[in-house]
Amino acid sequence: MPNFCAAPNCTRKSTQSDLAFFRFPRDPERCRIWVENCRRADLEAKTSDQLNKHYRLCAKHFDPAMVCKTSPYRTVLKDTAIPTIFDLTSHLRNPHTRHRKRIKELTEEDLRKIKERRLASSIEQLNSKKDAAVEDSASTNEDEPQLSTEEKAFREYLRSLFEVLVMLGKQSIPLVAEKASEAEHVSNNFQALLDYRMNAGDEALKKRFEATAVNTEYLSATQQSQLLDVCENTVREEMLMEVRESRFFSLVTGDLVEFANEKHLPLFLRFVNQQNVLREEFLDFMAFDGDESALVERLEAQLTDRWGLSMEDCRGQAHKATGTSTTKMKAVAVLLMEKYPLALHMPCSHIALNLHLANSLPFPNVQVVMEILRRIGAFFRTPFTQGALEKAISTHYQKNEEKGTALIQACRLGWTEQHNVFDVLLDMLPPLLLCMDSIRDNEDGKFADTVTADAYSITETLADFEIIVTVIILKNVLTFTRAFGRNLQGETLDVFFAANSLTAVLHSLNEVNDNIDVYHEFWYEEAVSVANVMEIPVKIPRLFLRKQRAADMGEIQAEVYFKEYVTIPIIQGIMQEVGDMFSETNLKALKCLSLVPAVMGQMKFNTTEENYADVYRNDLPNPDTLPAELHCWRIKWKHRGKEVRLPTTIHETLQLPDVKFFPNVNSFLKVLSTLPVLKLEDNKSDTASTRLQAYLDGMPAKQWNKSLAMLNVNTHVKHDLDVMVDKYCRLYPEDDPEAEAEAEAEAEAEEVAEEVAEEVAEEDAATK
Repeated sequence: MPNFCAAPNCTRKSTQSDLAFFRFPRDPERCRIWVENCRRADLEAKTSDQLNKHYRLCAKHFDPAMVCKTSPYRTVLKDTAIPTIFDLTSHLRNPHTRHRKRIKELTEEDLRKIKERRLASSIEQLNSKKDAAVEDSASTNEDEPQLSTEEKAFREYLRSLFEVLVMLGKQSIPLVAEKASEAEHVSNNFQALLDYRMNAGDEALKKRFEATAVNTEYLSATQQSQLLDVCENTVREEMLMEVRESRFFSLVTGDLVEFANEKHLPLFLRFVNQQNVLREEFLDFMAFDGDESALVERLEAQLTDRWGLSMEDCRGQAHKATGTSTTKMKAVAVLLMEKYPLALHMPCSHIALNLHLANSLPFPNVQVVMEILRRIGAFFRTPFTQGALEKAISTHYQKNEEKGTALIQACRLGWTEQHNVFDVLLDMLPPLLLCMDSIRDNEDGKFADTVTADAYSITETLADFEIIVTVIILKNVLTFTRAFGRNLQGETLDVFFAANSLTAVLHSLNEVNDNIDVYHEFWYEEAVSVANVMEIPVKIPRLFLRKQRAADMGEIQAEVYFKEYVTIPIIQGIMQEVGDMFSETNLKALKCLSLVPAVMGQMKFNTTEENYADVYRNDLPNPDTLPAELHCWRIKWKHRGKEVRLPTTIHETLQLPDVKFFPNVNSFLKVLSTLPVLKLEDNKSDTASTRLQAYLDGMPAKQWNKSLAMLNVNTHVKHDLDVMVDKYCRLYPEDDPEAEAEAEAEAEAEEVAEEVAEEVAEEDAATK
């Protein structure tokens, strides 16, 4: 059970902090002083025993001189320690928050007594500080508990275990090796590494396991799980401390991951740290079961109750969903925005806008196209399959070598994730089928059976006229959003102009919708032409024909069918999605990017940020002075020296030493930077989502482990083994040797009591 701090306006708890927590004293007089200093009226009616048993204060509320660290793992208070450091005003700045710990209003008499007591306490603490040097040089106070030899050995043993687990996570090594057959023994990598360490001379492990029988597991599955939980939580807490310091953040979710046949949602947080650097970190997996309302409740509980954050500080959300989860995540985003209007729903910067828009369409034919794109991307990751594709492209375009060369170049650059993916796919369809046929034939036998089976499955999907029509409609409709999407993932100036060009994009889509008959005729002819080249029959889907006959409907022409059931739904779905993703509030936020000096310069310093500032007015330290501050900000850059270059990005602007003299602008830029639609600036390493995908791709699905994935993705985060050991001992005290000795003593005492009772009973029987 975690310990919660009883101080007003303090939200710390032991599972989220490495601070020491101290019980209220049993001494009634000292306990009364603690309660009075806390200003908790609801605690006054409780006895000192109740307070000692159920309430704690964290070390932040005591003078550091009163706190003694007797060892790296144990912290105690001096006997005279009294809490004096409290935050009794921060709740006044945010009156809408809920308070379980009500602060007592003091009378003049209360204030006089507190002043007298604090004066006496100050004298005591001054004397304590004078004696501190003497106490440190002298032997340790007998009242301060020391670690026994058994406890030290136990902690060294735990440290070795955590060191092995961290190494497994960093190196992406599974706990259990994959077995080749049912008859083969399954080796445990964790156990094997413990053996290796003991053979290499790890005395702590040797002493622990020297009496263990051969082939016996050193640790049970429960103990391994506990150790992994502590590792994971320690790493997560390091990152959460930075998020809390930054205050504002955005929530980003990834595509579903399956552990033990249960789907989980990866959770990422984007924030600006104390060095003004934008970070996006992977924090956890969340179970993806239940309806949309249940998911929203679980998300809120995760962020607030478990992580100690406030959803009121969430400034954006992006959900990289695919397949059937898309509709549910869109509903989750809507529900979150209803509760927290500033948690703006935006596309994620990691995925091309056209892919995001296509993934968001809930039509089966579109989802089949998106799934086949993912499968094609995975299929051509090996050199053999990629080589076969390039050979097929060269063969098909031998009369147009320039186009063939350009297409080969395009398909080497992760083309299934690019903005122009549907254009490339359309050009590649004939050589793609040619390549798949070659792999299925497998004349030289260099492809495995699983590869040829995948090639057959992909061919069957692509050789369908409905899929051809869907690809061509997507390609033509998303042409109007392609440049807009590229600009959104470009530099700050590009994003600013993209926000101002949305009206033109929507106008183009509306124009297509109004003249859909004309556009569809051209697109349908293109689909028929491509199908003829690939020798694919032009026909209405079999499923629709069967339903048509069952309902005794009249015959329908193929062109009419595809207009009603493919073209019109896609164009209207794209228009709806673009309108939802770029609402008026979202555009206002993006237009605030004119605060970046390079954008100001491009606009000839005629920007009007104050027109859009209302979105984040409550996030600013001094909103009343914003107009004057913005005027000074513009003047500063307008009249700069000729040698001064205008910063081009938010990151570059936040790194300026004098931005701190513009507190509103500084806060504004930090909030804007967290928006998930903006690309990660100055990001020299792979993103957290890329590292997570690398972990999942590099290991068989049966060997995925949530905790090891967390360690692997966050190898850049500090791993403090001593903190892990201390946390484990606090969370699982039953494993501690001291606790085990007490349990053994209690068991022995019970046995003695039972023996005595039996002897008394025998004597009574003999007497009778």
